[in-house]
Amino acid sequence: MDKILIKNVTILTMNKAKEIIENGVVVISGKKIIDIGDSSLESKYKGFFIIDGNGGILMPGMVNCHSHVSMVAFRSLADDEADRLKKYILPLEKKLVDKDLVYNGARYGICEMLLSGVTTFCDMYYYEDEVARAASRLGIRAILGETIVNFPSPDSKEPYEGLAYCKEFIQNWHKNDLITPAVAPHAPYTNDSEHLIKAYNLSQKYKVPLTMHVAEMDYEYKKYKEEYNMTPVQYLDSLGILDKNFIGAHLVLVDDKDLDILEEREVGISHNIGANSKGAKGVAPAVKMYKRGMKIGLGTDGPMSGNTLDIMTQMPLVGKIHKLFNSDRTLLPAKDIVEMATIGGARALNMEHLIGTIEIGKRADLVILETESVNMQPIYDYYSTIVYSANPSNVDTVIVNGRIVVKSKKILHVDFNDIRRSLLDMKDKILSATKEI
Repeated sequence: MDKILIKNVTILTMNKAKEIIENGVVVISGKKIIDIGDSSLESKYKGFFIIDGNGGILMPGMVNCHSHVSMVAFRSLADDEADRLKKYILPLEKKLVDKDLVYNGARYGICEMLLSGVTTFCDMYYYEDEVARAASRLGIRAILGETIVNFPSPDSKEPYEGLAYCKEFIQNWHKNDLITPAVAPHAPYTNDSEHLIKAYNLSQKYKVPLTMHVAEMDYEYKKYKEEYNMTPVQYLDSLGILDKNFIGAHLVLVDDKDLDILEEREVGISHNIGANSKGAKGVAPAVKMYKRGMKIGLGTDGPMSGNTLDIMTQMPLVGKIHKLFNSDRTLLPAKDIVEMATIGGARALNMEHLIGTIEIGKRADLVILETESVNMQPIYDYYSTIVYSANPSNVDTVIVNGRIVVKSKKILHVDFNDIRRSLLDMKDKILSATKEI
């Protein structure tokens, strides 16, 4: 289906002017948007496959800037445990994570994202080849990073073996139209200076992104203050590895000097409000970041941390938590939050030339929200409706790279029941393992 015409929608272009076109039409040929306008365009394009939006809202596909998608296999385990990463998540991964778990978890998690209007995600996990295989099969756009750590991990018998895996992974996937391989050192505190620089050099050699957790943990902040008299951001900058190619996840424990560095280096930022609030990590200075014009998008973190993989549940949290934390209800108007969820995320991932807005020449990564459900009316402000009224169940149609992947709230091209069964078949094994930890 190479030629598609979408009609009877309100288009939120998210372009620089934040243009809104009511009773709009978008025309797609191949992978790209070739025309945008009002209903008069319908007569110009004959023989196109018609999608009638039935008065819905057409917006750019949402971008999840940070995830560990395969962790969906562990969702709802030990949600209220203290120090869960060290005491629970890492031991569970060491015992259970293999190719099958990563692939089946990725398939299920990607379905969750597509059904909620996420068309691009940035991931960090083990056996990232399996995530790439799942993403390619399901037709989602992705930046995928192989985890590098200073201890043996599920797919590496020796510390830092992830670097070799990563090099091969990049070579295997760098020509794929939807998959962008990346280098993913887990965090500063799980990599020494030498290997952080090696990871950076690898990303530079192959011209791929470098993504990492940064300034998320109290003990991380304490370590770099005590050992270097620096913050984690300042430490990474001293190594020379922060640049526009760097995608930093979390960035909760940062000061104004850190923000100066991040802004100057043009670092991409994933603001993970749901996972950070649930984990009691703190509130990142996202308002300051946005006002400075920094490259900030939204992320979910892993579904064992934030429990969901959709961006629609993150948007109202961003608005409400920052308003409450700063005692100012005027902060982050809904329009700004939708920007973070779309073109903001694209900027953070250095993909704004391809995605994030509805403009001629960009890739056709699009979402139609139906407006007939009880929670969607009346509409006086489209942005407020999306942020504070809508939820993932309102996503009706999703297009990625010009291909329809969700229609009438159903995922296409794959058997979702089979994907669900494959995930749930692991449940007993996982439960048994948790009792041994």
